Amino acid sequence: MAKGGYVVDMQNLDIKHFKAVVFDWDNTLAQSTPPLTYAVNRVLKTYHLPCWNVIKQKRDTNLSFRDNFPILFGKDANAAYSQYKHIYLQAVGKMISRTPYASEVLHFFKKRYIPIFLMTSKDRELLEFELPMLFEPEYFDCIVCGHEAEKDKPHGDHLMYTLNHCASNKPLCPKDVLVVGDSPQDSACAVSCGATAVIIGRDVTSEQSSNDANIMYFDSFVDFYQSLLLS
Repeated sequence: MAKGGYVVDMQNLDIKHFKAVVFDWDNTLAQSTPPLTYAVNRVLKTYHLPCWNVIKQKRDTNLSFRDNFPILFGKDANAAYSQYKHIYLQAVGKMISRTPYASEVLHFFKKRYIPIFLMTSKDRELLEFELPMLFEPEYFDCIVCGHEAEKDKPHGDHLMYTLNHCASNKPLCPKDVLVVGDSPQDSACAVSCGATAVIIGRDVTSEQSSNDANIMYFDSFVDFYQSLLLS
């Protein structure tokens, strides 16, 4: 039993079973909420809208941050997103940080020659700008960003596109893949395809039952890393 009451079945976490591991980026490997909040609040102020903590209640949680701009900004969505990107790129270097023990987890898989993929709904321009601030891009065998699959997370298309796009020989079977993220979108994407999901952190909704054998919960990367060492 992990801290916080999430159930972790150690017998299910058999690393020898997995042929690849797929990581989410935002708030999984990277703590990117500070620059996101800073940039979007600057844009919201320009359009005389409430702050992010208020207006985010209007989001469609089945859509990515980027795809919520038409909901939040209406006809000004494209202009607002362009403004957001400009501010974000200026601020991110001083605000983004690496999640503790994320490097150790990546190194664990790398040492065992398990391919590491990065699957994010983030704009590729933003991802490629900030990734080298935290990790060597070469750590990742393949990177898939937002709007590159037909549909982004939580739809399974995002994972299937990643597996088909990243596999060096033949497409990987989802049941042989571990998907590591922080949100219901990550677990829904994984489970819909038959992959195993690992959810890091406490931002887990009640709809995600700890009784689901395909979802494992850990309070932090420290807990996840310790479980890997025992696997």
